Amino acid sequence: MAVMVGRPFRWFALGATVAACLLASSGCGQEARAAGFDRAGPPPAPREFRAAWVATVDNIDWPSRPGLPVAQQRSELDRILDTARDLHLNALIFQVRPACDAFYRSELEPWSEWLTGKQGKEPSPLWDPLEHAVAGAHTRGLELHAWFNPYRARHPAADTPLTEDHFARRAGMAVEYGEYLWLDPGRREVQEHALAVILDVVARYDVDGIHLDDYFYPYPSGGKDFPDSATYGAYRNGGGRLDRDDWRRDNVDRFVAALDRRVHEAKPWVKVGISPFGILRPGVPAGIEAGIDQYDDLYADVARWLDRGWCDYISPQLYWPIAQTAQSYPKLLRHWASLKPDDCHLWIGNFATKAATGAKGWSTGELERQIELTRGEPRATGNVQFSFKVLRDDTGGLARVLREGPYRLPALVPASPWLDAEAPSSPSIRLDEGGAGDLEIRWSADADARWRAVYLLCGDRWLLIEVVPGHKPGLLVTAAERRKLGVRAVAVSSVDRCGNESPRALAAVR
Repeated sequence: MAVMVGRPFRWFALGATVAACLLASSGCGQEARAAGFDRAGPPPAPREFRAAWVATVDNIDWPSRPGLPVAQQRSELDRILDTARDLHLNALIFQVRPACDAFYRSELEPWSEWLTGKQGKEPSPLWDPLEHAVAGAHTRGLELHAWFNPYRARHPAADTPLTEDHFARRAGMAVEYGEYLWLDPGRREVQEHALAVILDVVARYDVDGIHLDDYFYPYPSGGKDFPDSATYGAYRNGGGRLDRDDWRRDNVDRFVAALDRRVHEAKPWVKVGISPFGILRPGVPAGIEAGIDQYDDLYADVARWLDRGWCDYISPQLYWPIAQTAQSYPKLLRHWASLKPDDCHLWIGNFATKAATGAKGWSTGELERQIELTRGEPRATGNVQFSFKVLRDDTGGLARVLREGPYRLPALVPASPWLDAEAPSSPSIRLDEGGAGDLEIRWSADADARWRAVYLLCGDRWLLIEVVPGHKPGLLVTAAERRKLGVRAVAVSSVDRCGNESPRALAAVR
């Protein structure tokens, strides 16, 4: 009797396009002819960051509404995780702190009203969505990055009052700006509180990354300046010499630098990522236009962050169609690539929602082309989609297009050798055939393995067929799958938290 040793790769999950993959080369290098496979094994693994943002603010992606029964909250989150796995994504960026609130157990900030219906009200029965998301992502071969908004204290969509112990209630910490309540980035107490919140998550959860979006100082509102005169005045009275714009940028720089340093002091393997506005500055590069200037309006000196090595990845939000020349996707892609240092990934942010809903200038084919353009830029190694709802619901057929097209086979997350360059040890593997023709692939234990990459030689081509959790003891290939794919050999490697891959262990199939 065949023993189920792990979640099998399922023919329906891979889709009928696997057969086509055996006949035509992949645009992402996800397969290769295997002459002499007994000596060399599979070619280098396909590497590409494939992620999506899961937004919780105002219930954009999850949960579908505030105050759902806990069982339904879990079910909806599991559906997101299952969809990500079936689309061959390899990461999710999960918003856990939309506005100085928490989608996890915290002693520093209140439960989010977008989870329970009232700020500060804990779920009943008590559960921890971040803990569930981390475990569920890892079980499905996905990284989980925790997404924070460092300074937003209250969103205009909020319906319930701030809790009495909310940080924004402390004297001088927050100001009203437009429709928002915003923590003052110039206050050192504000910076330290935001860092403490993030480092608390790093310490207590097995996250793979810490992620910030483009909200540092808020987007301009109503032509009004951000109301930080008191804070700036105290800075000048204390001997500070920077003008207000440079002082604001310095406040953001200090926070980003401290975040990078302190996260890596706590856990060196956790990646720090930021997704800035997609245009560095109007007119940069020549011909690019924008309604805002993130250097002068958001006080985000992204080029400096890259030059100083304060990010492990950057995901500029290139939210415009290719044909929109004033915000040219190809031109912006090339420019961001030219700025990227060797110790930082460039993973482009794309507007999947507009592609799925057919907004003017957009289509599912437009998003496919943007992914292909990204793949054509050697210094860009992945894409992040905003937001998950359209993938979950297959709006406009977008999920099907990705699953049958650019994401038809898995890929490993690109390695981050500046965090750690030492590969784990190679596993030993054993193949057992059941009486019905099933093939059990078993491998040795390895505490350093975050993932196992499983390759099959199908006819004369190697395919990376599955990425499974490192603690799983093996994988089952059913007899039907084995016949359909024409499996001739198996290779298995170990992959650590930083993406380093061991030598592959090979075994021929009888």
